[in-house]
Amino acid sequence: MHVTLRAWHGLPSLRTEPIFPAIRRGLAQASRGGLRVLHFSVQRDHVHLLIEALDVRVLSRGIQGLAIRIAKGVNRVLGRRGRVWSDRFHARALRTPREVRNALVYVLQNWRKHTRGARGLDWRSSAIWFQGWRNPIESMKGMSPVVAPRSWLAAIGWRRLGLIDPDEGPAPACSTARRG
Repeated sequence: MHVTLRAWHGLPSLRTEPIFPAIRRGLAQASRGGLRVLHFSVQRDHVHLLIEALDVRVLSRGIQGLAIRIAKGVNRVLGRRGRVWSDRFHARALRTPREVRNALVYVLQNWRKHTRGARGLDWRSSAIWFQGWRNPIESMKGMSPVVAPRSWLAAIGWRRLGLIDPDEGPAPACSTARRG
């Protein structure tokens, strides 16, 4: 699934210190109970996730728990109370190897849509732990906040269409999203 969480209007950029580390800590704790966070990208006012979930109930509960955990962390570091997310999450099921590959490029390279002249890998994403780059990169040291995929589509299927070039940019998002 490709999941998007949108931030409440008026919050500082989610990519800044100390907000991003709070989000990353929340993401690192999210893969449990049938929900698995495979990849993420944190932008100024939204977060993209690629996840696996056992079923719709696990998806809904898992993303709710993740959103609450991140909101508490963000509010704690900002010394504030109140909403962090503007609405419920948006989710789109990925059913084919091409959809998964396109979603990987979209999530891992999303900063190219939002940052003029962006090159290389986004340090505010899981790109530094991704093992599907065409040109091998040195992985980030330390504990990864994401987990390896278990589904055939996310682990093997998309690779049949070719590994991802670090200079590849995202295509526009599909407009068919399901509100969770």
